[in-house]
Order: sequence, then structure tokens, then C-alpha cells
Amino acid sequence: MTADLHRLALSVLQPGFEGATAPDWLRKALGEGLGGAVLFARNVTADTAGLVASLRAENPGVVVAIDEEGGVVTRLEAREGSSFPGNRALGVVDDVALTERVGRQIGRMLAELDITLDYAPSVDVNANPANPVIGVRSFGPTADLVARHSVAYIQGVQGAGVAACAKHFPGHGDTVTDSHLALPTVHASLAELRGRDLPPFEAAIGAGVRSVMCGHLLIPSLDPSMPATLSRTILTGLLREELGFDGMLVTDAIEMKAVAAIYSPGEIAVRALAAGVDAICAGLVTAEGLYEIRDAIVAAVLDGTLPEERLTEAAGRVHALAEWYAAQPRDAEPDDAAGMEAAVRALTITGSARLTTAPLVVEVNTRHNQAIDPNTPTGLAAALGEVLPGTERTSTPDFDERPVVLVVHDAARHPWVRETVAEAVRRRPDVIVVETGIPDEPAGAAHIATHGISKVSAKAVARWLTR
Repeated sequence: MTADLHRLALSVLQPGFEGATAPDWLRKALGEGLGGAVLFARNVTADTAGLVASLRAENPGVVVAIDEEGGVVTRLEAREGSSFPGNRALGVVDDVALTERVGRQIGRMLAELDITLDYAPSVDVNANPANPVIGVRSFGPTADLVARHSVAYIQGVQGAGVAACAKHFPGHGDTVTDSHLALPTVHASLAELRGRDLPPFEAAIGAGVRSVMCGHLLIPSLDPSMPATLSRTILTGLLREELGFDGMLVTDAIEMKAVAAIYSPGEIAVRALAAGVDAICAGLVTAEGLYEIRDAIVAAVLDGTLPEERLTEAAGRVHALAEWYAAQPRDAEPDDAAGMEAAVRALTITGSARLTTAPLVVEVNTRHNQAIDPNTPTGLAAALGEVLPGTERTSTPDFDERPVVLVVHDAARHPWVRETVAEAVRRRPDVIVVETGIPDEPAGAAHIATHGISKVSAKAVARWLTR
């Protein structure tokens, strides 16, 4: 019996790992029934398809997952920047057919690598401009906008044969705390949640989204004592019973401080499963850590803390998602133009400027949240350098006689960034300001808001400046 429970417990775990090849402990666990694995930028190389194949050689039904939102959150293209401008840009364009095309092309990229599940899209309504972790990852600040683009994105990804995942239930948009660092509290009333945060999830469920990711969020109007990840009231009562979601429910990464500062990994897993979760994402875990989580789940079943029926149900939903993926036809027709079209149409431009000589690109970088790979480039200096050789990039605003392009992020959220822009405009009224985040009031001879960080957004800006 214990051996069966070990296999059952492993089937609901989705660990990350280090390196471009599967470590021995991961291959061993897959052979023992491990149900999932998560890929990060650290795992991605030219032979990612070979890596995935090696995982499937040990367990053909493994759920291979990845965070590939497009824009600033990319794993496959973290080194050069995404081929897609991201959700906020898509919301600014507000063309659901284009959003579906982008989602489908992202799905095609993942299907080519035999990846089962995309932890995307973020269907959070970015209702709080001070939000440090969602921002441009959201389609926008209103429920109806986010709902219709969430549906289009999901239809695109799943139309390419890859499972989509609506996150972060029940909504991470009205927070001022990054859940990677501490537990955020959503102070919205129940009426506000129902009118603003829940409609995109309801729309995603109605569109047949195969997976939902819960957020590490304390929402007193729903449950004053437990984060959503660990709340049966929120996950079973609200998501399952009221909203009718019957797909695979996965946690956000359990090493995030929002929950990791409260409980051990094993206890988080047990409590989440008891609350209604089906899969445990453990982005940073060792071989010993993986088996400690497994053993904690088994011990909880044996002592009655976690009903075996609940664990069996969770494992069944993981297997059902894997079976759905295996049965999907693959869409092999690429749409390489979708990302650039979206990036170009998303540009919001005030003023006028044109570059004919190589500029100095000054990047004033704010520290991004931990969902974003720290090496993800803005790409603007490289994009301009392709057209204007001699373009230089610096992080120090020491201007000379060259044209100056000042690249900033989330000026609306950071007073010091606004002050940097104001000082640059005072010193150089001809400065061109490129905002890659949530824009502030336009400033400079030209102000270009991309509404996201991506390779295609940088190319779109370079195209406009050198037209």
C-alpha cells in the first residue's frame, strides 16, 4: 500500500531542476511516477526538445510545464527577449483576433518542443497601479478587457494543442506586495472581487481552460485566516463548487516567501491538496526536498490528515490533463508576423523624433520582480544598432552631443524614475523617452510607450525612430 501511495504522491508534484539535462534524481523520480516537471530559462538551450524527450523517455505522460507568457515573462527567449510584446500591449491594441493569433503562435512554439502546459495567461486585473508583480503582465485595468483577451489567448494556446493556465486565482491585480517576497493582502470587498477580479476567471473557465493556478494571496473577504493556496473555502468552495472549474488546479511555486515563510514545503503541499489543489509547483527543489514533500503527503494520508480520495482525485486530474494533451492535433502552420504586428500596433507615441545617426541608449533599469528572468534584455540598443551601427548602451545618464534615447520602466510607479526623466528632459530637451512598463505622463521630444519588454517591441521602436 505504501508503495502505491508513494507513486500517487509523486504524481501530483511538478518540480523544477538545474541544468540543461535532466539530473539522475529527476529521471529516477519520473520512473517512480513523478507526474510533472517545470522548465525555467536556466534549462533552455538549443536542444530543449531533447531535454523534454529525455523526460518523456522515463514517463511518457509527464506534464512538462513552463512560464511562457510572452513579453517580459519568457523562458524560451529569455536571453534575447520575447517574440511577442506581452499582455498589456495586447490589451492596448484591443484586437481579440490578434491576441488569439499571438496565443496560438506561443502554443505552437511549445508544441514543437513537446511541452504540455503553459503557465499562462495572467488573467489578473491590474487594478492597482502600484502593483509590483503584475503590471504589464495583465491585459489591463478593467475586468471586461481582461476577460475577453484572456479567452482569446486561451483559445489560441489550446488551439495549438497545448494546455493553458489562468492565473493567479482569485486575482493578484490589487496588491502592493510581491508574493515572491511576502504574503500580499487583497483588501477588496466580496462585491469588488465578484465585479472585478473573478469575471476573467469565469470567462476562462467558460472557454474551457485546462488549468488554473492559484495565487499566494490573503483575501480576508473570502478567508481571513488562510492564503488562497491553502484555503478550502476559496479553492473548493469558490473555484470548484461555485464557478464550476473541474480541470487541473496548480499552485504557484511553493518556495515563494508568501507561503514558505509560514510552513515547510511538505506542509504547504499537504494543506494545498486538502484545500483542493491537484498539482504542487516546486520551482526550486533538490532530490532530498522532492522526496520529503512526497513523504509528507504519504504521512498525511496515513494519519488521516489528507483523505486518500482527495489525493486520488488530484492525481486523476493531472493524468486527465496529460491525456488531453496527448490527444490534441498539432497546428503546424506558423504565424511569424503576429508578434511584430502586435508590437507595432501597441506603440503609444507622443511627439516626434527621427534618428539618422547612432544614439546613446541610456537604460534606467528598475529591479524587476522574481517572475522575470534577471537577464531578460530590453533589446533597444541592439535593435537600433542593427540600423545605426555605433549605437552604444549605458546605464549612466552622462550625455554628450549624440542623440539620447532614455529607456525607463514603470515611471508611473517609481518617483525616482520620474525624477530621472525630468532631469534628462531639463538637460536635453531633445531626449527621446522609451517607456517599457506602465507609462507616466509623456515627456521628452518624443515619448514612446511599448507597454512591455520584448525583442519585437524594441524592433518596433527602432523601426519607428529610423523610418
